[in-house]
Formats: sequence, structure tokens, C-alpha cells
Amino acid sequence: MSPTLTRFIEHYKTAKGYKSRSEVISVALNLLQEKELEKAYKQADSEIDQDWDGTIGDGLSNL
Repeated sequence: MSPTLTRFIEHYKTAKGYKSRSEVISVALNLLQEKELEKAYKQADSEIDQDWDGTIGDGLSNL
């Protein structure tokens, strides 16, 4: 890990009251995981929307 990142983690740990650098890294990785999951959910939702748009009128007529 670069010295710049190490200093940032140490500063963040002190400023936010974390007990260790490992805890800061764990929190950061959890946030990254949440971001990636959100991105995947948005992609899946987009695919569902496209599928739905293609089938919404199948077999239905305007009354």
C-alpha cells in the first residue's frame, strides 16, 4: 500500500474514531461492495424494464 494511502487511512481512523486501520479498510470495502451491488441491481432492473417493454402489449388489445 502506498504511503499516501497509509497516511489517509491513519488520519481517517483518528478523525472518525475507528480502533484500527483494518477497521477503516473493512468499512471502505463494505461501501465499495454496496456500490457494486447497487450498480448490478440497476443493470438488472434496466434489463427487466427492456424485457417488460417488449412484452407489455403481447396479446392485449386496447379496449
